[in-house]
Amino acid sequence: MALSLWFSLVIICMMGAMSPGPSLAVVLKHSLHGGLKGGMLAALSHGIGVSFYALASLLGIGALMLKFPMLYQLLVYLGAGYLAYLGLKILLAKPDSRALHITQQGSSAKQALQDGFAIAFLNPKLAIFFLALFSQFIDPNNLTLKIGLIMCLTVFIIDTGWYLLVALLMEYSKKRFAFTQIPVWLEKLLGMIFIALAARVVINL
Repeated sequence: MALSLWFSLVIICMMGAMSPGPSLAVVLKHSLHGGLKGGMLAALSHGIGVSFYALASLLGIGALMLKFPMLYQLLVYLGAGYLAYLGLKILLAKPDSRALHITQQGSSAKQALQDGFAIAFLNPKLAIFFLALFSQFIDPNNLTLKIGLIMCLTVFIIDTGWYLLVALLMEYSKKRFAFTQIPVWLEKLLGMIFIALAARVVINL
């Protein structure tokens, strides 16, 4: 793969990763509740989920989704349902003085890994995105294992790196501004953001 093409791929992947959306909300959620560890685990599992679609697109699964729109729609609705579930879970939670302390509350490592991967896996638009993106950089007849690995690793490193940076910045902000509690209004706002994102997914389908 030519270096100039690879740089173009890097730039487009960076723009895609940095676009605000459900993924950013999930990483912020676990950075708030689980600290740096929670945010980093969510970032790592999200990167794995995104890389899955990058690999799937190279294998032709993205084209399969275009051929069978019912499968695509099913994943979109599942993704929207998962976002709504996260939002309602936050809104219906009963806060108390202990639950508001980040050091005492914490989100489990398992939950952070699950949410990070799920929010990527239940977003079939990634398959279409990578299908369109990769078609600009490769000739299917000349695709080799080495080129495929380079492209998938590029996607994984950029996506994971960006959200690791988000988690680090959130941790720095909490320490810099002595942010030791999660305000109730911030909790509710985050819950409403998840529900709004779920509604946007369905409306834009």
